[in-house]
Amino acid sequence: MMKNSERIFNDLSELWESYNSHPFIQGLADGSLPKDKFQFFMTQDHLYLIQYAKVFAMGVIKCKNEADMRLFAELISATLNVENAIHRSYLKKLGITNEELAAAQPSIVMEAYTNYMIGVAQKEGMAEIMAAVLACSWTYKLIGDYLEKVPGAKDHEFYGDWVCQYMSDTYRSSNDLMIDMFDRFSQGCSEEEFQNLEHIIYSCTQFEYMFWDMAWNKKLVEEMK
Repeated sequence: MMKNSERIFNDLSELWESYNSHPFIQGLADGSLPKDKFQFFMTQDHLYLIQYAKVFAMGVIKCKNEADMRLFAELISATLNVENAIHRSYLKKLGITNEELAAAQPSIVMEAYTNYMIGVAQKEGMAEIMAAVLACSWTYKLIGDYLEKVPGAKDHEFYGDWVCQYMSDTYRSSNDLMIDMFDRFSQGCSEEEFQNLEHIIYSCTQFEYMFWDMAWNKKLVEEMK
């Protein structure tokens, strides 16, 4: 029987593949991405990861056993102490001080995305929490898979460390863990419940694409119509 994650992947794979042609991803692939755009992205992604960790924290609160609490705690640690560490490393290379980072303003896309995830986590259950966080992890894993096939991407003198993070065994194992947790928490769900889970992942996947656009255009707010 097909797992829920497999069914969702089949439904959304074309959307995920479309990311690879985005100019931001292409710039990472060939090393041509302007550093000011990358700096904007890394600053916003740092702010994003702080909020992303709060969604995992809601998982800790709603867990019914110690083993799952520990899994969510590990994911919080991986977000704040591993993934976010490379952000701080790059921002230091780019000359951004801790004071400037603390004073950074969130973009409207980042706020809308994280508010959506936190709202899902507050109102719904364990499967929905995993759906909310999975789109991000899965997106970067798939981008890592794509960049691994691009000659020279992982060896670029500036962007190579970022590229390698998302094709590492550690990152892929973390993503596999999250997929397994999603399948376990959503096992036996009704078709109506499945459609809601897919909607959450689809919505977050769309937010991911909007995040690339926001970073490419360096937009903190949307222009008034």
